[in-house]
Amino acid sequence: MSRARQPPLVTGISPNEGISWTKVTIRGENLGTGPTDLIGLTICGHNCLLTAEWMSASKIVCRVGQAKNDKGDIIVTTKSGGKGTSTVSFKLLKPERIGILDQSAVWVDEMNYYDMRTDRNKGIPPLSLRPANPLGIEIYKGRFPQKDLEALFPGMSADFTSENFSAAWYLIENHSTTSFDQLKTAVVNLKKQANKKNEGSLAYVKGGLSTFFEAQDALSAIHQKLEADGTEKVEGSMTQKLENVLNRASNTADTLFQEVLGRKDKADSTRNALNVLQRFKFLFNLPLNIERNIQKGDYDVVINDYEKAKSLFGKTEVQVFKKYYAEVETRIEALRELLLDKLLETPSTLHDQKRYIRYLSDLHAPGDPAWQCIGAQHQWILQLMHNCKESYVKEQKGNSLLHSPMLDLDSDVRPSPIGHLSQTASLKRGSSFQSGRDDAWRYKAPQQVVFVEKLTKLVVSQLPNFWKLWISYVNGSLFSETAEKSGQMERSKKNARQRQNDFKKMIQEVMHSLVKLIRGALLPFSLREGESRQYGGWEMKSELSGQWLTHVIQTVRLSSESLTALEIPNDMLQIIQDLILDLRVRCIIVTLQHTAEDIKRLAEKEDWVVDNEGLTSLPSQFEQCIIHSLQSLRTVLDCKPGEASVFQQQKTQEDVCQISIGIMQVFIDCLEQLSTKPDGDIDTAHLSVDVSSPDLFGSIHEDSSLSSEQRLLIALSNCRYLERHTFLNIAEHFEKHGFQGVEKITQVSMESLKELDQRLFEMYIEFKADPIVGSLEPGIYAGYFDWKDCLVPAGVRNYLKEALVNIIAVHAEVFTISKDLVPRVMSRVVEAVSEELSRLMQCVSSFSRNGALQARLEICALRDTVAVYLTPESNSSFKQALEALPQLSSGTDKKLLEELLNKFKSSMHLQLTCFQASSSALMKT
Repeated sequence: MSRARQPPLVTGISPNEGISWTKVTIRGENLGTGPTDLIGLTICGHNCLLTAEWMSASKIVCRVGQAKNDKGDIIVTTKSGGKGTSTVSFKLLKPERIGILDQSAVWVDEMNYYDMRTDRNKGIPPLSLRPANPLGIEIYKGRFPQKDLEALFPGMSADFTSENFSAAWYLIENHSTTSFDQLKTAVVNLKKQANKKNEGSLAYVKGGLSTFFEAQDALSAIHQKLEADGTEKVEGSMTQKLENVLNRASNTADTLFQEVLGRKDKADSTRNALNVLQRFKFLFNLPLNIERNIQKGDYDVVINDYEKAKSLFGKTEVQVFKKYYAEVETRIEALRELLLDKLLETPSTLHDQKRYIRYLSDLHAPGDPAWQCIGAQHQWILQLMHNCKESYVKEQKGNSLLHSPMLDLDSDVRPSPIGHLSQTASLKRGSSFQSGRDDAWRYKAPQQVVFVEKLTKLVVSQLPNFWKLWISYVNGSLFSETAEKSGQMERSKKNARQRQNDFKKMIQEVMHSLVKLIRGALLPFSLREGESRQYGGWEMKSELSGQWLTHVIQTVRLSSESLTALEIPNDMLQIIQDLILDLRVRCIIVTLQHTAEDIKRLAEKEDWVVDNEGLTSLPSQFEQCIIHSLQSLRTVLDCKPGEASVFQQQKTQEDVCQISIGIMQVFIDCLEQLSTKPDGDIDTAHLSVDVSSPDLFGSIHEDSSLSSEQRLLIALSNCRYLERHTFLNIAEHFEKHGFQGVEKITQVSMESLKELDQRLFEMYIEFKADPIVGSLEPGIYAGYFDWKDCLVPAGVRNYLKEALVNIIAVHAEVFTISKDLVPRVMSRVVEAVSEELSRLMQCVSSFSRNGALQARLEICALRDTVAVYLTPESNSSFKQALEALPQLSSGTDKKLLEELLNKFKSSMHLQLTCFQASSSALMKT
């Protein structure tokens, strides 16, 4: 269904004033889709449709008819748009009747006289002396139909030069409303004209009377002499003399009037030449006018004059006209070459390109200037892109930047994100996690980043005009602003259909060059071997950071959105989407790799400040590092319209999973390095405790250096927190950001962390339990003690009390670092001591009665003291130790055993309180 057209609008008329039957050119908008669409044309209220000649939707040529109004609008009516309006007006001048021999400022074509009454061309003799107005009074055209007059006067004519002239017809047609007095005046005028003719003949005769009289006298004298002689001889002699006289008279007359007649002939020829020059001055002045208008840039005037000259003199046979018309064609050919050079000149605006293409089309330039312009524009865009790359590569290799690369983007009307990014490049981490390398890149963008910004800006600024030029070429609007079907439009559409694949290749070449140039700067490993030299050449001293890659991705995304807005087919832009996907994948990998490097440096930032939970800031810093890294990747991980998921490829999932596992392993290695580092390798780090905790002993102060055992305890506390909180939180963040294989990452990391925890725990137990266990046997047999020969027990011996004091010291050390570790450590120490004690009891060959009682007392005292930390293993060890002793046979021994146990507990009450407090705390937790 066709769309309703706008009403016609007349915006110009040339000339804007004139007499009736003046030929005018009307210009405007929506003046019809063809000659049949034009159904009405009035100028100053007069219908001019019969003389209208439709040229295009913006141009109509017609002749102004006779109208009553002196000034009025030009109204065009079409079928498609209806009745139109006008922004200009035409002024109708009163006609001045000009005869063919009258002087006039305008040329009257004698060879092809235009009959205004019948609107037909009539060939009349050029020297016809037809008067303009024989009656000499003003003509008032009547309203009688031509057909009625022809029927009323059959075979007659109102043309007073015709042989069949009818005076009545002439009066009816031209003076039907003339008054009787005016007709009387007309009669007087006719008589005056007749008298002028008679007086002219009479005056001619009067002026030559003397000559006639002299000739008459001469002839009379000759006649008389002939009669007097009366002879033939005299007659012959006189005849001869008469001839001689006449010849002398003729010669004398020729001599007298030759100069006058020559001057007259010369004046006539000069006058005729001037008349010809005046009549055809348009053609004679046209070559010079063309040059002047070309210099001023008035190409429209040149084209209009050329069309006029071509229509008038294009097929002339007059040699003078042919010569001057050839000069016109020479200058027009030079204009074609000039316009073609301007069309192919770059840079150029879309408006100028369309204008030059229309000029060349109006001048009928050979070939297809529009397609030539498209090809030149395509090559220019490619050259700009490669020149941009070469300039930045050369500047990078020269290493002599005189100004910041960001200054190259100041001319960009769009706010560039580089300046903002360079000021906020580093992540806002805690003060203890500020990387020193951030300051090195804060105020200066890398050359590759600036190059991508400049390159995409160049393509986004140039490609829209290139695409719009092609669209105009396809729909034919290069030759017409409206949608009328002209011959040029149809030819343009036909050419566009034939060259559609060629233009598609042009767009694809621009897209491929853009993508490969960006890959050469950021992803050189993705180029083929033959493409590296053409699109690469960058010095890759170090790979761009994740922040800069994120900025590049944002830049390319904006460029893709701008190109999509041009309605370029998606298949042509798919290569950009592939580039964005590769950049996103690379950005994730690089960011995670840099995160791993940052985590490696966390060991240097450990300050060993312990909070109330026995933790340092290390787990928190690790978690914050991961979170900030993932947050910096949020825009990269998010999929814009038309983009695929960054984890759609299995290889990407595996690579990201392995790097993530590597990050976790790096931190685990960092913990192991910190906990096992020798004392000499540790900086002046001190242990600080939370003074708000009520469960602290003063055994460790801020100014006491950390021992290796204390570092092991802190590491164990951190491991415990990592396992129960940090790793789980990180797994949630991975899932939140769409990471794949989170379960595998968590599982592998947990297993590695548990292995480290077990190794550190075994090391600590080895440090603490071995000395206690080793002191039992020497203590038991101190002073040559013998189980077979010993006194009645008086109490628990000192070796056991020393062992308990050492256990209490371990308890205090662990409790100071982390209360949560106390049960685990104490249980394992008790297991080691009970196992050793059981072994020693089983190694005794025999016990005396007192020896058995002494051994049972010490075993029970130790068991009851550490009862809260007993495990199935330690219970089993104590049971085996007791089973190795002889059973108490008498009640006296049992009573003595109970009394000695109570005495021990009473005397060691203060020392044993820590076990009870621990038990209370353990029950609460």
